[in-house]
Amino acid sequence: MRNIIITGAAGGLGQAMVKKFVDQGDFVFAADLHLDRVLELQNQYSNQVKAIVLDVTNEDSVREALQQVASRGNVDVLVNNAGLQYREKIENFPTEQWDLLINVMLTGSFLMTKHAIPYMKEQQYGRIVNISSVHGEMATPEKVAYVAAKHGVIGLTRVTALEGAEFGITANAVLPGPVKTPLLVKQIQDLEGKGMTEAEALAEIMYPKQAMKRFISTEEIADGVYFLSSNEASGITGENLNISGGM
Repeated sequence: MRNIIITGAAGGLGQAMVKKFVDQGDFVFAADLHLDRVLELQNQYSNQVKAIVLDVTNEDSVREALQQVASRGNVDVLVNNAGLQYREKIENFPTEQWDLLINVMLTGSFLMTKHAIPYMKEQQYGRIVNISSVHGEMATPEKVAYVAAKHGVIGLTRVTALEGAEFGITANAVLPGPVKTPLLVKQIQDLEGKGMTEAEALAEIMYPKQAMKRFISTEEIADGVYFLSSNEASGITGENLNISGGM
C-alpha cells in the first residue's frame, strides 16, 4: 500500500483522484485548506484516507504535511493539484489576484516538491504528478495569471525530472482540458453574468476549438494521474500528458 498525498483534494479533480488511488489499494493523504471537506472524504473511505489541513503557500504547513505522510512510511506519490481561477484583462487584473494564483499553483507546487524530494531521494523512489493545463502550452485572453502559473508548472516539472532521475524519481505533468468542475462552472456563470449564453460561454472557455466537443470527466483526469504514478510509467519522466479531447 503506497502513501499518496494530493493537494486541493476537496475539489472536483481532487476527489476523483482520491477515489482512483483508493480503488487501487493506496493510502491517500487528502490535503486541502478546507478541513471539513476532506474530512468527508476521510469518513467516506475510512481506513484508506487521512484528511490533513494544508496551505501550499506556507512553507511550514507544507513541511508539516509531508512529515505526516512520512510518519506512516514512504512518501511515494505527490500530486500537486491545488488551483483556482480569476479572469480579467491585464490592465485591470488585480495584483493581489496575480500573487494568489501564482503562489497557489506555482510556488505551492515548488514548495511541495522541495520538501518531498528529500524523502524520495532517501528511499530511491518517487512519483510526482503536477496538474498543469492545456493553458500550460497555449493562452486564452483574461487568464494572465493562470496561464503564467500553468506554463511555470511545466518548467518546474522538467527540472524536477532531470534532478530526480538518478534517484528513481519521475516527474510529469497532466494537462487537463475543459473539465466540468465547480471551478469551470463558476467561469461559465461569470460569463453568463456578462450577458453571454451558456453556449457562448462554453465557446469562450473552449479556445481553441476542441475536437471531441465535450467536457472531459474528472475520472479521465484521475486515470491519467494514476497511470503516471504507476509502475507501468516507470520510464516516463519530464513529459506532458494532454487530456483535453483534442484541443
